[in-house]
Amino acid sequence: MASNARNLTAGDATARHPAAEPVAERPPDVGTADAGRPATVRPEERPTDERPAERTKESTEKRTKEGTEERTDGTGAPLPAGSDGLTAAFAAPARIPLPDASGPRDAPTRLIAHGCWYPSADPSGTRLAFICDRGGVPQLWTGPADGEPVRLLDDGPDPVREVSWSPDGRWIAYTTAPGGGEHTRVLCVRPDGSDRQILAGAEPGSSAHLGCWAHDGSAVTVTVAVPTGPPAPPPPSGADTTAGDGPSGRGFGLDLGSGLSDGRLPDHWRGRTGEAELLGPAPHTDRGPALPSPAVTLGTTPTGAPGGTGFGDGLSAYLIDPDAVAAPVLIAAVQDAATLRVCDLSRDGSLALLRRGPRGRREAVVLRTADHVTTCVLPVADGDPWIGSFSPRADALRLRSNAHREFAVLLTAELDPDGRPLGWSTVAAREGSDLELLRYTRDGATAVLAWNIRGMSDVEILDTDTDTDTDTGTDGRPEEGTGSASRHISLPHEVVTRVTDANSRLALALSGSRRRPGIWWLPDGATPVRTPWSSRDEDAVPPGRPPVRPVPLRPTARDGLPLNGWYYRAPGRAPGEPAPCVIHLHGGPEDQERPVLDPLYHEILGRGLDIFAPDVRGSSGYGRSFVDADLGRGRFAALDDVADCTAHAVLAGPADPSRLAVMGRSYGGYLTFASLVWHPDLFRTGVAVCGMSDLATFFEGTEPWIAQSAAHKYGHPERDRELLRELSPMTRIDALRAPVFAVHGEHDTNVPPRESEQFVRAARERGVPAELLTLREEGHDFLRADNRRLFRRAAADWLQRHLNG
Repeated sequence: MASNARNLTAGDATARHPAAEPVAERPPDVGTADAGRPATVRPEERPTDERPAERTKESTEKRTKEGTEERTDGTGAPLPAGSDGLTAAFAAPARIPLPDASGPRDAPTRLIAHGCWYPSADPSGTRLAFICDRGGVPQLWTGPADGEPVRLLDDGPDPVREVSWSPDGRWIAYTTAPGGGEHTRVLCVRPDGSDRQILAGAEPGSSAHLGCWAHDGSAVTVTVAVPTGPPAPPPPSGADTTAGDGPSGRGFGLDLGSGLSDGRLPDHWRGRTGEAELLGPAPHTDRGPALPSPAVTLGTTPTGAPGGTGFGDGLSAYLIDPDAVAAPVLIAAVQDAATLRVCDLSRDGSLALLRRGPRGRREAVVLRTADHVTTCVLPVADGDPWIGSFSPRADALRLRSNAHREFAVLLTAELDPDGRPLGWSTVAAREGSDLELLRYTRDGATAVLAWNIRGMSDVEILDTDTDTDTDTGTDGRPEEGTGSASRHISLPHEVVTRVTDANSRLALALSGSRRRPGIWWLPDGATPVRTPWSSRDEDAVPPGRPPVRPVPLRPTARDGLPLNGWYYRAPGRAPGEPAPCVIHLHGGPEDQERPVLDPLYHEILGRGLDIFAPDVRGSSGYGRSFVDADLGRGRFAALDDVADCTAHAVLAGPADPSRLAVMGRSYGGYLTFASLVWHPDLFRTGVAVCGMSDLATFFEGTEPWIAQSAAHKYGHPERDRELLRELSPMTRIDALRAPVFAVHGEHDTNVPPRESEQFVRAARERGVPAELLTLREEGHDFLRADNRRLFRRAAADWLQRHLNG
């Protein structure tokens, strides 16, 4: 029986929402593609007395009938009960029709050097939906895998983040970020551009995230996030804009005019009694692969303090019918959570595979949809959110997991009729390498695996025999054992970012050190062929200066920990000639430096500056112990890593010790601020992009789900207040000597702009040259071509002036 919005009942979930009336056929709306689009309310346009979080909670709260058994949130914890004894849940999102975007469309300006990524195939495998920035902003496009023309399906200004073509071919679901910010919406459109609609995320203060489709294409899963904590009162009128009454303050329910130094915590942190509580088993924090992780448990510990006064969002996962024939079905709801995504549904709709938890503590959860009983919880790795799937008969579960080991592998478990695992086995593993992408073909007979080998990808195709018995551990731990035959795919470029099943073929999204992101398909299952609408390698950069291929460097930290990085040599210099060098630090902290073409690097190298991009402790790709090596006070060692990597670039490379700069974005921006005050005589200048300067004000202003993950990484803002003060660059601002250039997106709610504003202001007060560039219509990531170009040139100008002057 196929799973759809009518078969997947989730207990009495269909009774929770009145049945939707069938929608009558109507002529398409007239007007442009943007006509009728709900206006994005900017922070400065919202009335100061409006309380978005409270209003959303009041307008979306609903009651449901209590079943005969204890009702849970879909992850093992009881659902919160209202005062009348009924179960409280957030209302299903409202469907909002939009004007059609059908007909032949093209971008007003086509960029020759464009990128294409995140492919999703139609059922026949002949056409692909994908994201492309040839119009200057990431947008939704479709086109044939082996030909042209391509079509722009949504010409709106909001950047597209994810794409998923329905299994029946009738719909394309996708996620957009209004205004380039961190809050997202889920939309649906027909492949011809008609019936465009917002499925979720249109309500003020909410955000929506795309999940999987039901296997018959009748419905798509969507997670809706609604802030659960009451907002602080708005800042007083006339407040200093550089102190928080700017883009980072108004409209987000945050009083950024006062930090945590006054002893007051924001409302969504009140009631917390210690560090973030764990979801299921504890994370792997011991050093060395010889120390096993805790045994797998089938239970779960709810997050947040009693009464739901934690610091995460309220997350509700729904199955939504784009045709609006059936009412939305609630699959799972959880309070105070960092993330929740529905990764797969069994064919009959009886089981759901969820991914939940903050960074560093992700879990896979198997849920019986009929009674909301959790049958399995297993730790899984960070990285790609699509962690695995059920077998076609739902008698097996396949997961990308690093449970009980340093590196992620492919695990499988046979499932009993109730969805409980009978035992685990390891199907594929690589010594010293993470499995970072996993995709099974629709018939379940073939698995596509992408391994991360020191930042480069190796793709393996496994022909699995699903009927063969596998070795299982009696204690629940996976045992080695596989009888699968495998073959490798020779890649034309270094990194695979996505794998999708295109019927009997495969499609890969590739990036490399000498090309823009592009999509390649495998017509014979073995040899990648570039799609005609992906940019050519020779068009990656303007003629005259080819991209630089980096070389690996292997520094060693002062405590003996091996580190890694990539060195980019500016063209035109003689071997061994000393050169000014920029130490570039990635974000995360769990990101990893990969050998892919970065237009920022290309701009900097063109100014005659070398680049060394290291992976300091806390980066992914080198095992869980390496990721966890910067937890708590380990962050001080990560700051030492920056200096040690810089010294290695001088001793083992051609970096000039008198002309060094440090630069990074997000967590790398924090490391930049921190390095300038921890190592004030090492760098001539620094460029900090969207970085944190004070961890107390960061916790006060960031998104709740980010705060939950950050508490695990940096420390709790109440219990670990002194540690956070010691780690904050603002604490040591008097040590700053080098000029600093800060860059921030005005709509960044991940790291609010206040973090850059206060550091620049403090530097100027101390007579240190400092400038701030605020990019309009951007959030934490810079997605618009004109803003990216402005950022690259401004940063390169600053570095060139201070290193070559």
